Amino acid sequence: MLRSHADFRRFWVAQSSSAIGAQVTALALPLVATVALRQGPAEVSMVATAAWLPYMVFSLVAGNWLAGRDQRRCMLTAEAVQIAALASIPILWASSTLTVPLLAGAAFLAGCGALVSGLVGFGLTPTLVSDPELGAANHALQGSRTVAQIAGPGVAGALIGMLGAAAAVLVDAASHLIAMLSITRLESGRAAAAESARASVFAGLRILFADSRLRALTLHAAIYNLAGQIFTLSLVQYAIRHAGVTPLAYGIAVGAQGVGAVIGTTLALRLADKWGLGRAFAASLVLSCGLPLVVATVTISGQGYAIVVGAALLVAGIGLGNANIYSLTLRQTILPRELLTRSAGAYTQIIYGSIPIGAVLAGVIGEHLGTRVGVLFGAIGFAVSALPVLLGRIRSFDLPQRVAAAAEDLS
Repeated sequence: MLRSHADFRRFWVAQSSSAIGAQVTALALPLVATVALRQGPAEVSMVATAAWLPYMVFSLVAGNWLAGRDQRRCMLTAEAVQIAALASIPILWASSTLTVPLLAGAAFLAGCGALVSGLVGFGLTPTLVSDPELGAANHALQGSRTVAQIAGPGVAGALIGMLGAAAAVLVDAASHLIAMLSITRLESGRAAAAESARASVFAGLRILFADSRLRALTLHAAIYNLAGQIFTLSLVQYAIRHAGVTPLAYGIAVGAQGVGAVIGTTLALRLADKWGLGRAFAASLVLSCGLPLVVATVTISGQGYAIVVGAALLVAGIGLGNANIYSLTLRQTILPRELLTRSAGAYTQIIYGSIPIGAVLAGVIGEHLGTRVGVLFGAIGFAVSALPVLLGRIRSFDLPQRVAAAAEDLS
């Protein structure tokens, strides 16, 4: 029962607090550059890119370097770096010394801290609960992240309206302080893992591609993220410029996916208990990777198109909410404990590295073939991303014990 794991409860508080704060900063940083510093699109893009740059550049190296190190100490350091970086923004703004390079630098440092925290957290989770409870643990963690993603922008907007963009970043800094205090109380993760930190920086990649199940999960996530960029960037332009959808209707339609993800996280463990984790994962991919084809092939326009988009993404979101939990649990179950951090670095490098490629392809396809074709290409990419899992060994995979009993702990 998860309630009996005090360390997991503390870890969940830390992760949930950080997730909520991150939503504030995701909205506040571009507004600081736009409103407070009165900068244009190029400067705003610089700040946004700086926040994601550590994921694209350092994930592989970070996963290798963190292997075998004290997990608790690494997470505390990562949270401290984020607190310092984020707190510097309102301080510099109040002193009239904040500039775009300094803002981008703070975003970059905060991104480095978030990267380390995420990599270590992936490896730490299985040490906090037993194997049969791992699905329930990921359900709790993913559920709070999903809720933060849905409610976060509204909360962020309210805080920015009341405090101003620069001051609102302090809320994120405070969320990491709460996380830091929770991690300080952890008893687990104090000792270094047995994994050698002297292995090649490419060892994480070999780990992922040596096992056919891990290879399938990695290829699925990388192709899905690439397709997601093509689909999303093309859809917003096609829906508003060509299909006659209003921005408000489009926002509501796209937001339906987040609602679906919440439903999916609620159903995930029950479905895994009934069908087995591998078969439930395969079913979730049919929804998350198949429903976008409806969006790409329907021929109506206007608000009717917005309704179709919303309905399709709602159901796709249910599959996505399930799939996120299943993927995490499968990777943590298949991998030996001592290889979790290194493999997480390689996995993050690959799946985040595909995002800018997808963004470039979206622009090329939109310019030369049109945004509707871009939506179709993205939807086909989603469907293709499911094939490594649907055609592989994962469909027959299941955890040693059922997870419904653990799920009851979350009700």
